[in-house]
Amino acid sequence: MKSKQLPIPDLEINTEDSTISDGYILDFISGEKSLKDTPKEQVRQRIARALFHEYGISVEDMAADFSVSINGKRKKLDIAIFHHDSEHQVENLSRVVVCRQEPKVGRNAVRIRDYDQAEKDLEELETIMEHINSCKYGLWTNGLELFYLEKQVKRFEVRFEPIGDWPPADESLETQEVLSLARTRKADPEMLRVAFRRCHNFIHGNEGMPKDAAFWQFLYLIFCKMHDEKAPRSQRRFWAGPKEQFDTEKRKEIRRRIMPLFSEVKQNYDNLFRGNEEITLSDRALAFMVSELAKYEFTRTDVDAKGGAYQEIVGTNLRGDRGQYFTPRGIIKLAVEMLHPKESDRILDPACGTGGFLVAVLGHLLEQFRNEANVAPGFESTEEFLSVNERLRNFAENQVFGADFDPFLIKACQMNMVMAGDGRGHLYHINSLEFPNGHLEGLEKGRKEIPLESMDIVLTNPPFGSDIPITDQNILKAFELAFVWEKLEDGNYRRTGKIQGSVAPEVLFIERCINWLKQGGKTAIVLPDGILGNPGTEYIRWWILRHCWVLASVDIPVEAFIVEANVNILTSILFLKKKTKDEIKAEDLGGKRDYPVFMAVAEKVGVDRRGNTLYKRTPDGEEIVELKDTIERIRIGDRVIERPLRRKEKIIDNDLPLIAEKYREFRQKYPEAGL
Repeated sequence: MKSKQLPIPDLEINTEDSTISDGYILDFISGEKSLKDTPKEQVRQRIARALFHEYGISVEDMAADFSVSINGKRKKLDIAIFHHDSEHQVENLSRVVVCRQEPKVGRNAVRIRDYDQAEKDLEELETIMEHINSCKYGLWTNGLELFYLEKQVKRFEVRFEPIGDWPPADESLETQEVLSLARTRKADPEMLRVAFRRCHNFIHGNEGMPKDAAFWQFLYLIFCKMHDEKAPRSQRRFWAGPKEQFDTEKRKEIRRRIMPLFSEVKQNYDNLFRGNEEITLSDRALAFMVSELAKYEFTRTDVDAKGGAYQEIVGTNLRGDRGQYFTPRGIIKLAVEMLHPKESDRILDPACGTGGFLVAVLGHLLEQFRNEANVAPGFESTEEFLSVNERLRNFAENQVFGADFDPFLIKACQMNMVMAGDGRGHLYHINSLEFPNGHLEGLEKGRKEIPLESMDIVLTNPPFGSDIPITDQNILKAFELAFVWEKLEDGNYRRTGKIQGSVAPEVLFIERCINWLKQGGKTAIVLPDGILGNPGTEYIRWWILRHCWVLASVDIPVEAFIVEANVNILTSILFLKKKTKDEIKAEDLGGKRDYPVFMAVAEKVGVDRRGNTLYKRTPDGEEIVELKDTIERIRIGDRVIERPLRRKEKIIDNDLPLIAEKYREFRQKYPEAGL
């Protein structure tokens, strides 16, 4: 894999300690201190990272617990920010952050206050700013609420004006030229999650909308944002000035920009919109959301960061009652890395949900394209960036396909695809188990564009469970695995003429995935362990072995699905390669042969059953840390800031990346069967 060697300056740091005691976290600002892991400290560390990654503020210009005198009393500032390359003296202090712990009322139910409602909390911040002459900007945050202030010093008074965001490092609000050209930036993953949660919670908590209605309003604006990013910067309409959301008349101007944009979105995505959809948000809510989202350049933000933030919002709103739940992203990434799709492959998820597998494929191909072009993320020129992303868009539009029974999930999947690859993709509202029959609106196009035996790769996590059986005889009669099978004396099975009364959907999905593959095509499918181990399902395993080469089987611990899907079930990922007709005939005539199969058991997936992150530990229980050198290239609009960083990091205890690596080694030694 090609990569650019980046020079790392020599920074003095204590490298002796390679562990950290339980209950402590590493201080991002100093790079050396171990701090007690408290809810407030988690907020402070998250904000410090965002100041560096998003605003381009150097860690050398920050200080935690900086002591100042306020009204004759010593006070420690949670984060003090000084003018670049100046001494850490109070007269050089330009910004200050007050941190509080995140509210404990549910991750997606916190009501977002406005500045008037938070007046009492902001008094402390205003007092600090008033007594530090050089301090122009302040931030009060509890991790989810973010209140930015700008100090205005008048002849006879000091005023504190609410603003939608801080300017980047060593800039002021006045340095931004035309407001439509205001700086946008690549999002820090954690802060993008916060921004999405803030938007969704603001609608849900302040507009009186139920969660699902709030989600669709949020989705409409994301569509608008992505559509707007296709336009030259000077012609963009999805923006908000730093103070527009706080002015009644300015809010109306934001609406006048957004409404025509949404009309264009509905025309541009007429396959997803009926045309009667409306943005029903109040001017206040619309202005809040535009201000939150406009600060980010989604096109330049990492695919994983966008997917993670989006999935968090989707997961709380669109869980279905037909066995639908959303696959943990670590599981998805493992499946994609092991199958290693190529640019020429046609790829399908027949139970695509919100598009987790499809988006991961786009992220995987984006990495390939960057490696082939020998460009590193953040270091590419504008020409290189456009070239790679155009290649990704073409791939997304021509090679990636998804289908789902739920029309709402199809629309949510489309949004995920647009954010990831700026491509429409081909998504079909069909029942994959009825295909090529059925009655849903996507059937006609699906028959033409994704006929059976037309895919190189099929990736899916189908709905499964005995409580949602398939009982429709018109569906069942099309599947071999829906019949009753009897075992013969030689160990083989014979299909009887009797159809079972009901069959679990995951069993039929195994057959349907294989039906959709070309000869030699590959599939990765998430299955409950019972199919792979119960005596009563032996006929299924026999059928699979007759039609496919088994490439690999990976056991997944229950923690993976408990945390992200609230499903307590043991599962495995089964990797198969469809045999050619000649290979099946040869084996039927006695030509069976042994071949190696990769087997792995993932014991850790980086989280425990409660969702707490797990880190690697020494036998004594201390968490292991490693030293990492990076150069962060932060693009803010058309300006680039380079910041070197050397920091210790904990090592997440996750077996999945190692399994992917071991599978690559296995395939170098043992080529796939059937080649």
